[in-house]
Amino acid sequence: MTHPENSNVAHHFENSYQQFSAAKLGMWLFIVQEILFFSALFVAYAVYRALHPEMFIDAHHHLSWKMGGTNTVVLIISSFTMAMSIRSAQLNRRNSSFWYLLTTLVCACIFMVIKFFEYAEKIHHGYLPSVWFTGEGVYETMHIFFGIYFTMTGLHGLHVLVGMGLIIWLMIETYKGRYNSEYFTPVEMVGLYWHLVDLIWIFLFPLLYLIG
Repeated sequence: MTHPENSNVAHHFENSYQQFSAAKLGMWLFIVQEILFFSALFVAYAVYRALHPEMFIDAHHHLSWKMGGTNTVVLIISSFTMAMSIRSAQLNRRNSSFWYLLTTLVCACIFMVIKFFEYAEKIHHGYLPSVWFTGEGVYETMHIFFGIYFTMTGLHGLHVLVGMGLIIWLMIETYKGRYNSEYFTPVEMVGLYWHLVDLIWIFLFPLLYLIG
């Protein structure tokens, strides 16, 4: 979609379409980098699961698939509302875009609250990895699983927090009326980032919670 000329075009771009294309290319390169980053963790998961299959299967029973499943549904809903906020901005529906962004933010908050309670339970039972692992009646090597679990879900949670900050920024700018059918680049770029965050969780949920 071409973007008519407007005051949001930076001086080093010839027109808004060129600016939009450059931003989208940059975001896709960033997404590829993020995929490569998490791929290393997925490889570590595969290697250690191959070495300790029984332990991994037993360890996943210590995770709550109900909490993980709820978070999965919440993030899927947030992807939909984020997509709708972009569409609303493209159609000059500022109020709708704002409320869709707010709904996305609420979903992100619900995700983090559930994750907080899940983490608190694991820490209470002594499943924090490394020198803090004190879990009793479990495999001696189970700290490996929880090391991977906390690393992967912790980094994903950090990405969720970053996304929440970006969504708040978009809400402020949307309230000011900055985005419209002629300029919605930031909304779409944050949307691409948020879809990546959701997609990563879609892989984490079955690998960590449903491996049995």
